[in-house]
Amino acid sequence: MASHPMNKYWIPHLDIHKKVITQELQYYLGPDATVRPYTREGEDGFLITTPGACLTDEQIDDICLKSKDMWERQAAARSQLNPEKPLKRPLHQPVLISKASGEGSRRRGRDRRGHGHITRRPYDDKKGETSRK
Repeated sequence: MASHPMNKYWIPHLDIHKKVITQELQYYLGPDATVRPYTREGEDGFLITTPGACLTDEQIDDICLKSKDMWERQAAARSQLNPEKPLKRPLHQPVLISKASGEGSRRRGRDRRGHGHITRRPYDDKKGETSRK
């Protein structure tokens, strides 16, 4: 990283795709510039760190246009996967992050076996065992 002082700027995430700003930032601001998601006063956006000035209005507009193109390409790709069902709001299609497995509930059931009528909440396990001895 550069040895000179860095300026930090925040811009709102509105109309900006994270992948686009990440790809374009160093083109506009140089190799020392970085960007990351950042929430300022409850509003999501991006924190830009750079040795110089921040993005110009024209550069932000270019990033917004490229972001719109990216979202349209992604929506088109998603509709290709399921062409018989057009989405009313293609940008808001839920994306599965993790799927719950039945293993957790079976594991809790095993923990309770053999303890008779005593049921414990998971976060009380260690404290509960030492206080009952």
